[in-house]
Amino acid sequence: MRDIEVKTPDGRTLAAVIWGRSHQDPVFLIHGTPGSRLGQLPVERQLDRLNVRVITFDRPGYGQSDRLPGRRVRDAADDVAAVADHLRLDAFGVVGRSGGGPHALACAALLPERVTRTAVMVSLAPRDAEGLDWYQGMTDSNIEAYRAAEAGPQRLRPLLAARIDGIREQPRTLIQALRSELPPADLNVIRDPGIRSSLARNYAEAVRVGDDGWNDDVLAFVRPWGFDPAEIKGRVDLWHGEDDVFSPVEHTRWLAAHIPGAHMMVEPGAAHFAAWRLLPDILCRVALNAA
Repeated sequence: MRDIEVKTPDGRTLAAVIWGRSHQDPVFLIHGTPGSRLGQLPVERQLDRLNVRVITFDRPGYGQSDRLPGRRVRDAADDVAAVADHLRLDAFGVVGRSGGGPHALACAALLPERVTRTAVMVSLAPRDAEGLDWYQGMTDSNIEAYRAAEAGPQRLRPLLAARIDGIREQPRTLIQALRSELPPADLNVIRDPGIRSSLARNYAEAVRVGDDGWNDDVLAFVRPWGFDPAEIKGRVDLWHGEDDVFSPVEHTRWLAAHIPGAHMMVEPGAAHFAAWRLLPDILCRVALNAA
């Protein structure tokens, strides 16, 4: 792995990491909510075996990246472009999981000349998605956070503050708090101590410096994203576990119906965290631009 710092055109600093030594076109892996550049990817020796080079970065306000007040989902495309320009990359794939999904779609929509292929796993749909009951099937803790965000940042920040303080004190706190809401499929996934360790490291780094990243993500999801998924021209692979209660499967079904180049896979009996086991194959397919 190689740590880098990137200056954006507006003067912010983005913290990023390059994983793997492949010379194939790289893949940007965009983290979830909360998340950081350190989470949600296979071990580096596995990336080398798969011949995949992955770039991760902290979204503004997370980890070591400067905040971008009032950011929208579409702003992720500008930050990915800034990292790619820093590395002199003309083309790259993009993968987003969970909260990273909308941001990956922004790259597909707004950087069509550079993004070779996009994969999105367990993503949300836009809050203003016509015909979608956005909250149906969603866990109570997520509904509470998104409803607070719709009321404004002054309602959301104190709600998330207790969760963030708990993570700083003990990074595994969020995992424990979620257990009562997890379906059996997700409980089975997080029995793996390696996954629990990765999640804890990811969450701890996300909120190590401040709480702006998580707050700004949730606010961005309930506001207009700044682009229309129907504008996406390239291929987009969509995966969702049918039993997901954090971003319900109907969100992906809506995206599949509105993105012209969408290819959808819904897995029965799987839920939100099952995306972890599929990630190596997804990264490999996007890196090779394989069918």
